[in-house]
Amino acid sequence: MQLGIFAKTFDGRDAGSVLAAVRAAGYGATQYNLACSGLPSMPDAIAPEAAAAVAAAARAQGVSMSAVSGTYNMVHPDVAVREAGHARLATLAAACAAMGAPGITLCTGTRDAADQWRGHPDNDTPEAWRDLLAAMEVALAITERHDLWLGIEPELANVVSSAAKARALIEQLGSPRLRIVLDAANLFEAEPLDAQRRTVSAAIDLLADRIVMAHAKDRHADGRFATAGQGVLDYPHYLRCLQAAGFDGALITHGLGAAEAPEVARYLRQVAGEAGITVQP
Repeated sequence: MQLGIFAKTFDGRDAGSVLAAVRAAGYGATQYNLACSGLPSMPDAIAPEAAAAVAAAARAQGVSMSAVSGTYNMVHPDVAVREAGHARLATLAAACAAMGAPGITLCTGTRDAADQWRGHPDNDTPEAWRDLLAAMEVALAITERHDLWLGIEPELANVVSSAAKARALIEQLGSPRLRIVLDAANLFEAEPLDAQRRTVSAAIDLLADRIVMAHAKDRHADGRFATAGQGVLDYPHYLRCLQAAGFDGALITHGLGAAEAPEVARYLRQVAGEAGITVQP
């Protein structure tokens, strides 16, 4: 398992300084965001030299480019907003090879028009599922053209709000390019420890063959998100389940401040070691 962090955790508008901070904090991998190159996260255009600079910085720092963030609201109630997101996804995908990124991560969206991270009652409607299927077909065609994988993350506020819905999406779309980014803290809000463990185990068992990346954040007992190691998530259980499922990708932490990053790296290495998992440099 390789330990990584969201590049956007660190201030900076050039890949060199940001990826130097990633390495200095104790991480060998990153999920990159073009905001770290002084661009919008989903830009309308990416200059070839900007993409090349990302790959050069990653090589110089010895940091693996696990993926690049490509989040947009795939089921926004305004079709024009969805189409703009598809266009920007195509721009991002075309630059991935030059950046050295094998895949793009995104979320499955919400019917909330103002906040793509906020849930909405209409997320559970057949119409939202229909629109998600159509949007995913467009996104997967883009990744097919550029030989990339597309990683979705089950999140309570999104249309794909559970492991079961993620599995249903995989089966309905039938594309080997559709992968899973698994974040245990996104699978529950406030649950007793035994129930939490069952939820995490069941999700990993159900999605094991598609998990390409794991995320590392946490939950407070009241359901609020927390920095990894500062909440109630049973990390030894989470990591043992990933190992038992054959996962050997990157564990990417996020939802923390830059000043917390070195201590979180130490914590994740420690808990992985306690679970019998070897963490690559």
